[in-house]
Amino acid sequence: MVPRPGAPTDLCCRHEPPGRASVTRCECETLDREFDEEAAQAEVEHYQRNGPDRTTRMLIDLIIAAGVRDAELLDIGGGIGAVQHALLAAGASRAVGVDASSAYLNAARQEAERRDLDGRISQVHGDFLVLAPETAAAEIVTLDRVVCCYGDMGALVSRSARKARRLYGLVVPRDTWWMRLAAAAYAAVGRLTRNRYRFYVHRLRSIDAILRREGLRPLSARRTMTWHVLVYERPGATPAGR
Repeated sequence: MVPRPGAPTDLCCRHEPPGRASVTRCECETLDREFDEEAAQAEVEHYQRNGPDRTTRMLIDLIIAAGVRDAELLDIGGGIGAVQHALLAAGASRAVGVDASSAYLNAARQEAERRDLDGRISQVHGDFLVLAPETAAAEIVTLDRVVCCYGDMGALVSRSARKARRLYGLVVPRDTWWMRLAAAAYAAVGRLTRNRYRFYVHRLRSIDAILRREGLRPLSARRTMTWHVLVYERPGATPAGR
């Protein structure tokens, strides 16, 4: 599934086929509530004043260094579109953004229009775990602070890795005691306030093992006190612009 550039597509939640557990597989409702219009507007204002956040900028720089000319981008959990804007400006041909937050997608569309990029970006509202079978592969796949929003890390990482023809970039929390303590504290507050959203700190070695099984190999990495910024490549893949 690749919608035409600029076209909003909404394929959020679906249910398991008849005969299987009658539970929805997507987390759109929880993520929609957590990442609402107020949060989206605050992020847009910060982005317009200061540009991408530090770790987002690191991810962008590492991917650009690996080559983006004429490449297509699949930006999973793309938020307001910072990665999309930067890679298109650096020479990528077009981008597809997938996000479970309708507020962030609306903000992303408006920001793309403001930057005159709406003709090169398609936005899809939904849970990537549901949309994956219909989502086309791309030369570059990015997940900027997205894996930490999913309890089912294995499914998200494996299915998204299969979509990456050459480069796969992600930003994930560092697997440290202080980040695990922060996640536990967030979960405790969530239980008290009946907020179903959770922040997950997954084992980096588990993420790496999945990516290697999917045929990707580490290319470059950076880190801060709280985040890992990682780029993997598919050996033997040729950049689109060469």
